[in-house]
Amino acid sequence: MFGLANPDRFMRFTGPLVPVLWICALGLLLLGTWFSFAAPGDYQQGDTVRIMFIHVPAASLGLMAYGALGVSSFFALVFRHPLADAAARAAAVPGAAFTALALVTGSLWGQPMWGTWWVWDARLTSVLVLFLFYLGYMALRASIDDEAKAARAAAVLGLVGLINLPIVKFSVDWWNTLHQPASLLRSGGTSVDPVFLPALLTMMAAYAVLFGAIWLTSIRTEVRRRRVLTLRARAALEA
Repeated sequence: MFGLANPDRFMRFTGPLVPVLWICALGLLLLGTWFSFAAPGDYQQGDTVRIMFIHVPAASLGLMAYGALGVSSFFALVFRHPLADAAARAAAVPGAAFTALALVTGSLWGQPMWGTWWVWDARLTSVLVLFLFYLGYMALRASIDDEAKAARAAAVLGLVGLINLPIVKFSVDWWNTLHQPASLLRSGGTSVDPVFLPALLTMMAAYAVLFGAIWLTSIRTEVRRRRVLTLRARAALEA
């Protein structure tokens, strides 16, 4: 991992890996979509249960992406490594997109199940706060012209946002919430009906691989952008 922290090694290693990830993500998404429509409706929720195959993976990836952003921010802030900063920056947009998708699909699922589009439930509120951290991170970087100062300020905010991750994860255990507790990964085994597991697990794998493809592609793009800026700065100095 630390060997790949060198931008040249990283670019050489991820060059052939990125297209493989995109192909695998597409294949898993197609397979997961087929499983989702092939699964039967729930005896209580009917076809509404199919929202689970989008909502659960999106919510999981929203958390995972912010974890990647926070850890990358730590290495960028402590070791001042440009590749770590590029990794943190690259995780923000897809993480925000997955979190927004989780909020929208959660509302669509909650309305027929709970009779309302939104409640200030601990889980829902903490996921909304997570989304706001993503927006704040991107806005802070965009508001400071000096990239070095923007990177440090955003890294601090990224680290602060890590506090919210366990709150999102354990909010249903710590407080009396309307949102159901964990049903896939829990002590005593999953409570998800086996007929839904192929679709759910395939879609979760598809979202994870898709995030990996987007993240690595974005990091590579950021490395190239910074190299171009460096070359322009050198050319300007020579001129």
